[in-house]
Amino acid sequence: MKSLRVLFLPLSLAVALPAGAQSPAPPPVPEVQEPPPPPPPPPASAAPSITAEPGKGILVKAPGDRYSFGIRARIQFRDTFQHFDRSDTNELNIRTLRLIVHGNVLSPDLRYTLQLAFGGNDFETGSSSPIFDAFVDYTRHRDLNIRVGQFFVPFDRARTIREFALQMVDRQLAVRELNLDRDVGVMFSSTNLFGLNEWLGYNLFIGGGDGRNRFSAYEAGPLAVLRLTLRPFGTFDDDQEGDLTRGAKPRLALGIAGAYNANTSRRNSTLGTAFTAGTVDYTHLAADLVFKYRGLSVLAEGLWRKASEDVVEGTVNGTVTREPTRSGHGYFVQAGYLVSPKVELTARWDQLFARDGTDPQLVQLVRTQGKQAGAGANLYLNGHAFKLQGDYFYIFGPDGEPRHVARLQLDASF
Repeated sequence: MKSLRVLFLPLSLAVALPAGAQSPAPPPVPEVQEPPPPPPPPPASAAPSITAEPGKGILVKAPGDRYSFGIRARIQFRDTFQHFDRSDTNELNIRTLRLIVHGNVLSPDLRYTLQLAFGGNDFETGSSSPIFDAFVDYTRHRDLNIRVGQFFVPFDRARTIREFALQMVDRQLAVRELNLDRDVGVMFSSTNLFGLNEWLGYNLFIGGGDGRNRFSAYEAGPLAVLRLTLRPFGTFDDDQEGDLTRGAKPRLALGIAGAYNANTSRRNSTLGTAFTAGTVDYTHLAADLVFKYRGLSVLAEGLWRKASEDVVEGTVNGTVTREPTRSGHGYFVQAGYLVSPKVELTARWDQLFARDGTDPQLVQLVRTQGKQAGAGANLYLNGHAFKLQGDYFYIFGPDGEPRHVARLQLDASF
């Protein structure tokens, strides 16, 4: 019987299953899944770069050039000896002390500059503010760079050259009297207008016209300046005196400028003492030349300024007050030659003229010190950033005794 049950068991199973059906498959074996890989560690943030260079200070730059911050300092020691009318005087002082902060923010095309001055000679009468420069530049567009803030008015070349880059100890007499110095406003400019191989540049400035650090309200009247510069051989360092690079190719820059300062309250247009009796309009003209070749440098300039009135007249505290304006013109020619990579010899002729009927103090200055002839020598230890300068000037006019002035100066940027 047992053998019969074994025989009929497969037959019974076949009868129980429908036709075409198969035996149930065994349950699937579950797959063993690998654990997911751990996430990669977050990338380490790039560290900012920090560089330091003599004369250029310390510069911190964030990754991507979106932000940078630079700082440098400059100091000027000067000894001045003067012989005049049988008397000798000597003045030894720290002529100027500067702190410059600069960099860019958000983009390399958006730059900022701040210059503070702390030397006793840096302050204007009636203003204790140390602010010299405070401006923002946007340089993305070739034909339309924009600058907003307080800075040098782009009028004549000799004044817009920075103090640390001067070839002689001080600026020219004609420039000190007839320049437009600094003002608050907006400037549009380009050094490569229309992409013409960098030979044509322009500056258009609109400002307040009352100079730097003016905190009192005056009659409204803008200062408008237009300057054109022609560089037939391309751009070069015409914003520095001397030819320290000793370039083998000649370089030339020719500039002309005109300015109109309406309703200014300052005796010298944008600088000098303030009028109390009213305001005046000034018209300015300038032409300049810069030439450099193999260590030889030539800088020449002519300046002209005319007031709309010779006298500002008004009633102040019930009293009629008359205040003279200053109209005049002048020019200078200055040259230098590097006899070695570090030693330069320099010379200058400088002359100032006063207009008839103008400020008697200006007339007196011209009559006694209106002509200046000088020569000097420079030792460049680190270019303009660290140099020892000396010069001598014979200062004279048609009246009075001549002056003999000798100066020795150390100018150092860190």
